[in-house]
Amino acid sequence: MDGSQRINPYLSGNYAPVRDEVDIDVPVIGQMPRELAGAFYRNGANPQFDPTDDYHWFSGDGMIHGFFVEDGKVRYRNRFVRTPKWVTENAAGRRLFGTFGNPATTDPSVFGQDGGVANTNIVWHAGKLLALEEGHMPFEMDPLTLDSKGYMTPYQDRVTAHPKIDAETGEMTWFGYSIGKMPFTKTMSYGVTSATGEVLRRDNFEAPYSSMVHDFLVTKRHALFPVLPLTGSLERAMTGLPPYAWEPEKGAFVGVMARDAAVDTIRWFETEACYVFHPMNAWEEGNLIQADVMEYPVAPLFPNADGSRGRDTGARLVRWTFDLAGASNQIKRTPLDDMAGEFPRFDERHAGLAYRHGWFAANTGRAGGNFDAIAHVDLATGKRVAYEFEAGDGPGEPVFVTRSAKSAEGDGWVVSVVYRGNEDRSDFVVFDAQDIAAGPIAAARLPRRVPFGFHGNWRQA
Repeated sequence: MDGSQRINPYLSGNYAPVRDEVDIDVPVIGQMPRELAGAFYRNGANPQFDPTDDYHWFSGDGMIHGFFVEDGKVRYRNRFVRTPKWVTENAAGRRLFGTFGNPATTDPSVFGQDGGVANTNIVWHAGKLLALEEGHMPFEMDPLTLDSKGYMTPYQDRVTAHPKIDAETGEMTWFGYSIGKMPFTKTMSYGVTSATGEVLRRDNFEAPYSSMVHDFLVTKRHALFPVLPLTGSLERAMTGLPPYAWEPEKGAFVGVMARDAAVDTIRWFETEACYVFHPMNAWEEGNLIQADVMEYPVAPLFPNADGSRGRDTGARLVRWTFDLAGASNQIKRTPLDDMAGEFPRFDERHAGLAYRHGWFAANTGRAGGNFDAIAHVDLATGKRVAYEFEAGDGPGEPVFVTRSAKSAEGDGWVVSVVYRGNEDRSDFVVFDAQDIAAGPIAAARLPRRVPFGFHGNWRQA
């Protein structure tokens, strides 16, 4: 050994946290559309204190970055999500909780205490702004000040970071995994919240095994639960091995259930081992369910069960087909595009319905493992176009914003946060959604970094 210390990649470069909270007016170049009025919120992992164990990107404290757009002007504000964990560690002046709550690396003074980080998504529903991560209840934030308000206790237990909002009814459907007092259980939940914010149902069921179920799929009439072999194990964690690890021998399952049915009616479809962090959309065609997903052959960012390094590969857009009338439980998989990408988004007025346009953060191969482009795919023609950023730049998730409630599908803008690597700062950028290849039509140029994060959403003014 040469005595050198390994640098955690999720604590360096634009993954490195920012610790201050600011409010600034941001200069705009180009023509910010006057019709674009509202707020873009983006969540991400941003540890308050340097970790003392093997830090994983997904385990940092939540920080909300808000871009408030009005009359062609942009104001930026960022705030930590002040969860009970954040407050406890802030008072102590040091990190107390281990990665993913690992008891082997958690300070005994906080055993049994809430370790939620609310770092993954930020969703506007029923007049409330919800910071989400899959291990805890939704955490409410003030939509204007980004002040922390606290957990939404009617949910009672952990809730997905990826709920789905029905564009026709306003209902929000959601799930939870690893439910119960012990970590890494195979118990999951299915839930529904009304358009006015009332939790209408929460029902538990058993999955084939304990899995990190990051996202799920919802059509007009069905909910689909992917249980894929990125497994959780308390026994493994207590021996110093990875809490979450890739175990392809366990196979891959997707549970399909009618949205108004009981959870004991779930039908488990099967396929070869693969992993999906994020689907794009799903819908019904007669007795078929079609689901477009960003599929990995191997789960990235996580090790094998023995602790050895996993094989990171890019995800590609793949269509899964489920035949509800057929005798077979096999999932048919059809590749749709060969460009590596992640963070797929679409015009969410078509959530759970047939659709045509999708966008995703793409990797052309120039930037190693980071994204360097934003792509638009027309699923009717199969045509894909992309805008490639300058070398060193890295875009985040592209979020579609409709021009108006009555606009045609895909008529509007795509917004994103882009890291400008050569300047070590970030921009909030706006594209014409139907002309991605032309590049941004406007950019709000921040004098600081917005660290790489996860998901964002737009709230219309």
